Amino acid sequence: MRWTSRMWMAVAVLLAAAVVVLLGAAAAPGTVSATASAAAAPGTAEAARGVQEAAGARGRAGPSEPVPAVAALWPVGVRPVVVRGWEPPATEYGPGHRGVDLAAAAGAPVRAVAPGRVSFAGRVAGRGVIAVELDGTGDPPLRTTYEPVRAEVEKGDEVAAGQIIGTLEPGGSHCPGTACLHWGLLRGEVYLNPLSLLPPWLLHKGPSRLLPVVGVPLPTGAQ
Repeated sequence: MRWTSRMWMAVAVLLAAAVVVLLGAAAAPGTVSATASAAAAPGTAEAARGVQEAAGARGRAGPSEPVPAVAALWPVGVRPVVVRGWEPPATEYGPGHRGVDLAAAAGAPVRAVAPGRVSFAGRVAGRGVIAVELDGTGDPPLRTTYEPVRAEVEKGDEVAAGQIIGTLEPGGSHCPGTACLHWGLLRGEVYLNPLSLLPPWLLHKGPSRLLPVVGVPLPTGAQ
């Protein structure tokens, strides 16, 4: 049989298709490996899903979502140290930090940062979690989350800004070996930066001010 140019062209097309199939098969093991590694740590995955379900979200983050600065105070302390800041993930299930960790001692009171209604108060994966829907923040409303916290409120309770909603529990997954409050913020299924709730006068230190000097004589010739 004599090969024609059309026959050679058909063979080239078949070979190209085979290369595409082989490349796709080579990429597949990475996906399977990632799935297997997630299955190897079911406790961690279930805990993360539990907290997200308690908050009513799946883990998406929205760095550009507008947030009104409605907080009247920090949830713990006066101006606590931010142990770890907000790190929005690149994808819905990608790595990141969907909230901020605030340094505080175990047993410290945890306060609602703004008025609202408790939408969840219970335990998830052994940790106390509280979620509060904030009044007057749109539809769906903004929700703040606090963990690990021993709740002093129940689902459906109305809370005022500054009201104690629980006490900080020791341990937790965010600050191993010490205590800290993991504070989160969501609108619908989208995680947002909770620090954006704070007005500038709470978020930043005020300007430097000169204090009066008492008991020091004025230089000669000064009036």
